[in-house]
Amino acid sequence: MAEKSVGLIELSSIAAGFQVADTMLKAGNVRLLLSRSICSGKYMVLIGGETAGVTAAVEAGMLAAGGCLIDEFIIANLHPDVFTALGRTQPAVPNGALGIIESFNVAKLIEAADAVAKTSDVQLLEVRLAMAMGGKAFCSMTGDVSSVQAGVAAGRAVLAQAGVLVNAVVISRPHPDVYREVI
Repeated sequence: MAEKSVGLIELSSIAAGFQVADTMLKAGNVRLLLSRSICSGKYMVLIGGETAGVTAAVEAGMLAAGGCLIDEFIIANLHPDVFTALGRTQPAVPNGALGIIESFNVAKLIEAADAVAKTSDVQLLEVRLAMAMGGKAFCSMTGDVSSVQAGVAAGRAVLAQAGVLVNAVVISRPHPDVYREVI
């Protein structure tokens, strides 16, 4: 199945996370992209598929979450580069400037990465979600300086509007050792 849309539910309970994942998978024709505990004892379920299936699955998952729901979202027509950056198993090739946006919230970070990919000519290096980072998430990108500045500005705007921006930086000429740490 080729994913076009994604849905995410973030929960305050690990046990509820397993139940919500099961409910979501049974409610819509979707594929499980990520289902795992994240820092500070939370759990996230990320699914992909056609918009109608993702919508049905997220709605069912929200009902199953009870009082454990922290956040949820659906993004129809997620930029394909975000799918690649979410599942990156091989390092991307850095090319120029480095931009990083950092969020207190997993869901908003994915929305911000989508805005980055849709509004600027950058290569997303990685979208890293809340593992060993105190529940935070970040997205890294590379490209020419003006494109990375535009991408960081787009992602920053999404995160700032939601009140979950931690930081956003552009490094115009990163030292090669910095890139080795990012990828």
